[in-house]
Amino acid sequence: MGYTGGSQPDPTYRQLGDHTESIQIDYDPARISYETLLGHFWKETDPTERPYGRQYMSAVFYAGEAQKRLALETGQRAMAGRSGPILTPLLPLATFYRAEDYHQKYYLRRNAEVMRLFSAYSERQFEDSTVAMWLNACVDGQLKLAGLETEFERLGLPETDRQQMRQLVQTALAYRRR
Repeated sequence: MGYTGGSQPDPTYRQLGDHTESIQIDYDPARISYETLLGHFWKETDPTERPYGRQYMSAVFYAGEAQKRLALETGQRAMAGRSGPILTPLLPLATFYRAEDYHQKYYLRRNAEVMRLFSAYSERQFEDSTVAMWLNACVDGQLKLAGLETEFERLGLPETDRQQMRQLVQTALAYRRR
């Protein structure tokens, strides 16, 4: 979680300037392509929706002409059956500024019991943790246990790790039901 696309150096949530709240996805192109990531983005975005403001707009930030071309091509495919222009901005990637700690894994941070699970993590390890990302998504209601099981299969996690993750998810989901 962070900010990009603007001109002000070192933006903060309270002093965002012309930046957009965004996420930075670090990925292994040997495991998943930029085009596949864009496909997931366009499934969750209405490309004909006009941005209602710079801070929360949906946008694709590309690094280089090849990514720009793929963003345009996949955006056009997402327009199949729709009319009008693509209104989702496609913008050159600028400096990405990490958001303040309190914005990272927001839903997990709201529960001290769940946060105790990460007491051995440094702040950066917690922010970058895939486990924390999954738990945050579960607490927020964005990821169901069945989706997590699919991830276990895809990643080839050993059963002992799967069991530990299931227990963490149950703890996180118990908090969500409160």
